[in-house]
Amino acid sequence: MHSGSQRANLSKRRAAIAEMFDRVAPRYDLVNRLLSLGQVQHWRSQMVATVKPAPGQLILDLAAGTGTSSRPFTDAGATVVSADLSLGMLTVGKLRQPELAFVNADALALPFPDETFDTVTISFGLRNVEDVQAALTEMHRVTRPGGLLVVCEFSTPTWQPLREIYCNYLAHTFPRIAKLTSTNPGAYDYLVESILAWPDQQSLALEMTNSGWLEPSWRNLSGGIVALHRATR
Repeated sequence: MHSGSQRANLSKRRAAIAEMFDRVAPRYDLVNRLLSLGQVQHWRSQMVATVKPAPGQLILDLAAGTGTSSRPFTDAGATVVSADLSLGMLTVGKLRQPELAFVNADALALPFPDETFDTVTISFGLRNVEDVQAALTEMHRVTRPGGLLVVCEFSTPTWQPLREIYCNYLAHTFPRIAKLTSTNPGAYDYLVESILAWPDQQSLALEMTNSGWLEPSWRNLSGGIVALHRATR
């Protein structure tokens, strides 16, 4: 349990992160494509292949931002709730994709009943949550028995030379691209820090187990720059 002062600090950090994403929202999708050197499209396609969206399926897409991650699920006929902490992201998303169901929601206190969703997904957002295990526990709560969790997140390259190249890219090239293209370049300094501090594949799988999820597994994408984790309830 968190003390009163800890809760206050967490609340302030949560608000700061939401404000940061509010400020990058207008160009967020464009900058993502540039910073990932176009790989984000491949990563998202692998996410969709893992989820296997279909008519009759109810999906909660957390950290949905402007709805880019939700769109393929909807196109496949699934019913999708696109949730994000940032009102700025949701506002941009609603303007671009008014047919999507956007909800302002905190991953640590989801506004949904127990056992609601067939599948819960989160792409490149879990590392921005200040209490990862609490968020995973909340996702477990709102997933029906037998349901699926899929997490797409930056991870640790498995080949040492690639890891060195990747860290050099994050330290030098990544900030330069962000400075030239983003509406809030400073926010990407935080994003680099969050990527470098994020646990490796095995550690995240253990966090999932500790949060009640069953049989967590992962598949490395782009040599482990990104990992696609899945588990069942």
